[in-house]
Amino acid sequence: MAKRNKLLIFILTVGVFGILNTEMGVIGLLPSIANRFNVSISKAGWLVSVFALVVAVSGPTMPLLFSGLNRKKVMLLVLGVFILGNILSLFTSNFSILLIARIIPAIFHPIYCSLTFTVAAGSVRKEEAPKAVAKVFIGVSAGMVAGVPIASFIDNALSYEMAMAFFAIVNVIVFIATLLFVPSMPVGERLSYGTQLSVLKKPIIWISIVTVILLNSAVFGVYSYLTEYLKTVTNMSANVISLTLFIFGGANIIGNIVAGKLLTHSPTKSVVYFPLLLVAVYVALFFTGQFTVPTPIITFIWGILAGGIMANINQYLIASSAPEAPDFANGLFISSCNVGTTIGAAAGGLFISGMGTQYVVLVGILSLVFSLLTILVRNYMFTPKQQLSK
Repeated sequence: MAKRNKLLIFILTVGVFGILNTEMGVIGLLPSIANRFNVSISKAGWLVSVFALVVAVSGPTMPLLFSGLNRKKVMLLVLGVFILGNILSLFTSNFSILLIARIIPAIFHPIYCSLTFTVAAGSVRKEEAPKAVAKVFIGVSAGMVAGVPIASFIDNALSYEMAMAFFAIVNVIVFIATLLFVPSMPVGERLSYGTQLSVLKKPIIWISIVTVILLNSAVFGVYSYLTEYLKTVTNMSANVISLTLFIFGGANIIGNIVAGKLLTHSPTKSVVYFPLLLVAVYVALFFTGQFTVPTPIITFIWGILAGGIMANINQYLIASSAPEAPDFANGLFISSCNVGTTIGAAAGGLFISGMGTQYVVLVGILSLVFSLLTILVRNYMFTPKQQLSK
């Protein structure tokens, strides 16, 4: 049974890597897409921004609609949609069709991610759930961080077509693995839509949603402009910037593992300490960001904290607020994260245009200060036992 659970979690981890790789990897192909389809780089960027917007909108609804169906069949359906979207993206020469080939999988994106968190948590004892979910989040981090340089490398070394084919191949492998090795998972007791939607009546779910939006805004408000920051403020070369970005990505994965273990043993403290430490990191980055030597070290620590916050802590905040409706809660988590990412990136752009690139760090600091206030309110009003009963 233990081996079967490990194989299941491994397949889920690679699965979310494939889904997130399809979403984020396109960032590394935007210059090639702009040239291939004869559009501006900003218009090519729609492939990323529209995808994220569709995920944010479909996040609460799609997992809810599919929550009563056999989970294996739903996973296969979503993977099939992504494979078809990848293949269409590979062969089309029309930008509008390429955009549609991105929008349709984006609608189904929250279903697969929501299911992976629910299935991973349900495959182990309740107290081990954060650790199991943390393993799946390794795939999320790898898809978000590694997908961009991998796709860019394949595009430069081989071709745009091979880079797009890479997205499809990963999803095909996961589809076959799911078909062969994932057991049938019918839903034993189907929750009515009304029962699941009723969690929205609980104040804790709204406090948690606001907290997740603020926390994700704190991370992506700065991370979205990290390349520009390292280039203009730290004056790094292109190669050193690439290395620093990889350091951040590797640290994200470490953060997933660390946060997963800490949430298993002391969730309340972890939810407070991670944002608090990130404030200190952003303050350090603000005052030492112009120096080449300390910046990669600070970025590594930042990556650990950001990895733990973006995935594990954010998911824990929402999931622990509505354990009676796990699929719907995970959909809310995915949607909240995307809203936070959008708000953070927009706020970061405003700070840069108004004050200069160095001051983008203030977006992170301000978001974290507000998130700490909502976390303290959440912890004061609701103990862990109350969270499970309310």
